[in-house]
Amino acid sequence: MKRFLTLGVAVGLAVGIIAAGSAAAPAKHTARAKAAAPGTIVQVAAASPQFSTLVALVKQAGLAGALSKGSLTVFAPTNAAFAYLKAHDPATYKAATTSTAVLKKVLTYHVLGTKILAPAAIAAAKSGAKVATLEGEKITLSLVGGKIHLNGSATVVTPNVLASNGVIHVINRVLVPPSLAMH
Repeated sequence: MKRFLTLGVAVGLAVGIIAAGSAAAPAKHTARAKAAAPGTIVQVAAASPQFSTLVALVKQAGLAGALSKGSLTVFAPTNAAFAYLKAHDPATYKAATTSTAVLKKVLTYHVLGTKILAPAAIAAAKSGAKVATLEGEKITLSLVGGKIHLNGSATVVTPNVLASNGVIHVINRVLVPPSLAMH
């Protein structure tokens, strides 16, 4: 059976600013709002060294624009998750890193077309929900020891990393769509 790496997910954050009465106050509030507001999912991931492999592969697949729009949930695998895949399933790793079509399938299998924060994901995991990914196949959520598991093997290690267009949940394994699983 294919081993899955956990993908971590980033969460969107809305920042509201209420300007004070003085003329200087709006400029101060606006500057703080820009500094406090997170970037897109891709920008948030790019700012974290633990996602350098993921970001490079997203760019290689031509998905940076698509992952910067809409309201998404991304189960984002760390560099260690990709290293695990490379060591434990080199054929799948090679296929994903040498074929743009396979890479797009693997990466979009980590993305949900709606923003789902941890409380809703935990509720879904308690019932063993299957959620549709942008790739088209489903991920099975479960709750084990209070942690969200994906497809029975990947674990959300850091939930609710906020981004302007959704949320990132950091996972410890790379998920491979069942249709690509090499036996």
